[in-house]
This record gives sequence, C-alpha cells and structure tokens, in this order.
Amino acid sequence: MGIANGIRKQANKIRLGERHTSAWARTLQEEAAEELPPAPMRRVEKDGLDVSMAWAIIGIFGILGLAAVYMMSLILIPITLAVVVGMILGMAAEKLSKMGVPRLANAAILSSAVALVIVLLANSLAGPLAMLANEAPDFIERTTQRVMPYLERIEWLHITPATFQSGPMSIDALLENTGNVLHVVTTNLTPALVQGLIFFAALLLFLASRVSLRKTIIMTFRERAQRLAAIRVINAVEQALGFYFATASLIYVALGVVMTVIAYAGGLSMPVLWGFFAFLSSFIPYLGITMMTLAVAIAGVIAHDGVIIGLMPAAAFFTVHLVMENLIFPAVMGRRLEINPFVIFLAIIFWTWMWGAVGAMLALPLSLIAMTIMEELVIEERPQPQLPK
Repeated sequence: MGIANGIRKQANKIRLGERHTSAWARTLQEEAAEELPPAPMRRVEKDGLDVSMAWAIIGIFGILGLAAVYMMSLILIPITLAVVVGMILGMAAEKLSKMGVPRLANAAILSSAVALVIVLLANSLAGPLAMLANEAPDFIERTTQRVMPYLERIEWLHITPATFQSGPMSIDALLENTGNVLHVVTTNLTPALVQGLIFFAALLLFLASRVSLRKTIIMTFRERAQRLAAIRVINAVEQALGFYFATASLIYVALGVVMTVIAYAGGLSMPVLWGFFAFLSSFIPYLGITMMTLAVAIAGVIAHDGVIIGLMPAAAFFTVHLVMENLIFPAVMGRRLEINPFVIFLAIIFWTWMWGAVGAMLALPLSLIAMTIMEELVIEERPQPQLPK
C-alpha cells in the first residue's frame, strides 16, 4: 500500500506539471521572475548654443513661411477671402440645408447672392466715381486755392502760390500724376479680374464641399476627445464669424445711411459715395474711422468758407461712429467676442503690410478665428453647479 500511494502521488505531481528542482535552479527562477527596476531617466541638459540653434531654425522656417505668403498673394488673397466669406455664410448654408436644399444648389444660391451684391454696389458707385474722375482737375484746383492760406501760415514749409504754378507740385504735374495713377490702375485690372474669378470659384467649391471638408478635418484625428474638440472649434468659428458680421453689417449699414444724411446736410458732393465709404471703412477698426474722419474733414473745409462749419460733418460722423462702437455695438454683441485692441491694431498693420487693403479688411476676421480657436482649445475651468443633496 505504501509503494502504491507513493507511485500515485508521483503520478499526480507529473500530471500537475510539478518538477523536482534543486535549490540553485529555484533561486535562478525567482530572480528571473522579479521585475527589474526601470532605468533612471536622465534629462539631457541643453546649453545656450542648442537653444539658440533651435530658435534659429524656427525663425528661418517662419521667415520662409512669411515670404511664401507674401509671394503667393495673388492666389492666397482670393482663396483666403473666399474661405472667410464661406465661413461667414456657414449659418445661412446650414439653414438652407435643413430646408432640404441640395448642397450644390445651396452653394450656387449663396455665391450668386454675393456676386449680385458686389455687382449692385459696383453699379451704384460707377456714376459717382465717373463724376469724380471728370471733376478731378477742378477739384484739385479748388483744393489748392482753399488750402493755400493755411499752408502759407506755416513758414518752414516755404510754400507759396508760385509753388503750384510750376515745378513738381504744379497743377499740370498733379494731373499728369493722376494719369499715371489711372495707368497703374488699368494695368492692374487684369490681375484683379483673375483674383475675382478665383474668389468666386473658390467660394462656390468651398460652400459645395463644406460638409465633406468638415468631416475630413474631424476624421484626421484618432482620439475621440480630439475629434470632439475639432467639431467644437469649427462650430464656434462659424458661429462667431456669422454672428459678428451679420450684426456688424446691420449696424454699419445704419451708419452708412446716417453718413449719407450728414454729407447731404453738410453740403458735401456725392453723399451716397460718402455713405458707402463709411460702411466699408467701419470694417477696418481704428484705421478706417481715422481715415474716414480725415477725409470728411478735408472735404468739409474745401466745400465751406468757414473752418468750423467745414469741420462739422466730420465731427458729426465721428460722434455717431463713437456712439455706435462704444454703446450700441457692445450692447448687441456682448463680451464674448471682445478682442484686445492692441492685438487688432498689430493685426491690421501686419496684414496691410502683407496684402494691402484686402489684408486690412481680413485682419479682423482672421483675428476672430485665431481668438475663437484659442478659447476653445484652452478651456478655462468653470465652477460646476452643485446639485441638491
């Protein structure tokens, strides 16, 4: 019986996989089973030369990027403008899609509406601009006669009536320069037409493929949290641009109507043109209102004999614009789209330097896009409401 029991126990050990091992082998197995401690992480210290090289590389690529943006302005300006306008019209496109309008028809309707507005504005301004071009010689002569008494008071300028009768500042020279300016404008007309065609084609294609572009951008991220952040950023940018420019357009249209009345009551010629310039310049913060006020002041001084009466249209326009920008606009928009004025000023200077007048108009929407993206990606911790126990 003892032998049988021993054989049975050994068979059970073999069946269960147990093996007789020596103490030395058992010790090796235990040491191998133990987890090795992780190797200590060594932080690579960088000296000043390494940091300087890294920043130099970043600076070189930044300069190359700015150079590319500047050199490709002929293509980038209309495409950027089309994307911005398409994002502004995003809310309108969404409403048309909910009404059952197909995407291609949706894009055709909105792009045609934009083209119709531009054509109507150009048609309404063609008459006043042609009249202004025809009256340019008389206007220059009246301006010279009107401004001369004020220039003569500044002795260090050494300007006399003879200055405008001969030399580079004579009337003939000014008219010749006006002809050169017109030649430059006509020379640049073909690139402007090409940019216009690129703008409308890019706007139509952007509105038509708006949904697919959104999906492509969202699906480029792998993590679910990143995709949700992309959806939130895109929606926030479209809502911010659409809400801002829809509200600003209504307010600035009212400002243009008020400026037309001011120009008509102040004795300025072509009041409709002044109203349009007031509407358009209001989309360029700080710089637009400054140039518009100076232009109205100069036109008023030229149109009237008294300086005080001549400055009244400019003072009235500046007061109305000040009230709208500081009282009406913040009351309607609230603080959710408030941007640092210094940042806007730097953006206007930068984009004006890069792309000229169109860059100055694009400075505000591009700043809004950057501000919205930063606010959505860097979400501040907000206090959560406490539920009742």
